[in-house]
Amino acid sequence: MSAGSRKSKATTFILVHAMLLVVSVVVVVPLLYLVISAFKTEQGFLEYLFLPKGDGFLGIDWNELTTDQIERLFKGDIGIGRALANSIFLSATTAVLGTLICAAAGYASAALRFRGRKSFEWLVLAALIIPPPLLIAPSYQWLHTLGLLDSYAGLILPAIAPAFGVYLFRQATLQSVPSSIIEAARIDGAGDFQIFAVIALPMLRPMVGAFIIITFLAMWNNFIGPQIVLQSAEKQPLSVVIYQTQTAYYSDYGLLMAGTLVSVLPVMILFLVLQRDFISGLASGAVKG
Repeated sequence: MSAGSRKSKATTFILVHAMLLVVSVVVVVPLLYLVISAFKTEQGFLEYLFLPKGDGFLGIDWNELTTDQIERLFKGDIGIGRALANSIFLSATTAVLGTLICAAAGYASAALRFRGRKSFEWLVLAALIIPPPLLIAPSYQWLHTLGLLDSYAGLILPAIAPAFGVYLFRQATLQSVPSSIIEAARIDGAGDFQIFAVIALPMLRPMVGAFIIITFLAMWNNFIGPQIVLQSAEKQPLSVVIYQTQTAYYSDYGLLMAGTLVSVLPVMILFLVLQRDFISGLASGAVKG
């Protein structure tokens, strides 16, 4: 290897890692600010940007850091514990059902031959370009007609078969499930459902992990939908309850930061568990058309 080539590689290495360092700072600093702010007193939040200065260890006034905000969330009349359970139930149920249904529909679109297959694919593609806000009014009308308002089913059912998920699993099936394996299973006497459940679904595991995160996060962060569908306060998810801690005349920013920290932790844990599948799943769904 020539000296010029080594110098070029060294320069590229430095530039890439410098860029990654900048991105890391942009991502980590807001998270650090959130964590610190969740444990500040109300006065400390307004007075100090990050850690409160004082005469304690490392020049920090540790007495200004407290768990009072977290305790207020769970011990007061806010109902954060019930809201957290509601969010976990809604997000987990939607993620599991949505992943299974989209995986089955995407597999059928890619691997099966049936009448109306092309029309189905065009319908999925057409649904991808419809802005979700345009569906709020007709969705509300249908939920009212079916008697699903103020119920968890009214939030879950419209979210378990998104066109985006069907398309992702169609692409992943084309990329990851060879047609020769499907044909060999049929020759051995396996039915379509058995082929999907025993052969195709395990081969689609990266996309399954990725879509579970996508669907879980979409329902977890759903803010407008619950306020339209759910009227009962005890059924509201975490995103709505945290917002309701603020009033038109007063905002407790420490309490808001503590609630935001509580809402971030479950999603962060889920992503850490499934991050490898998330990355490889998105890659598998974006290659073949």
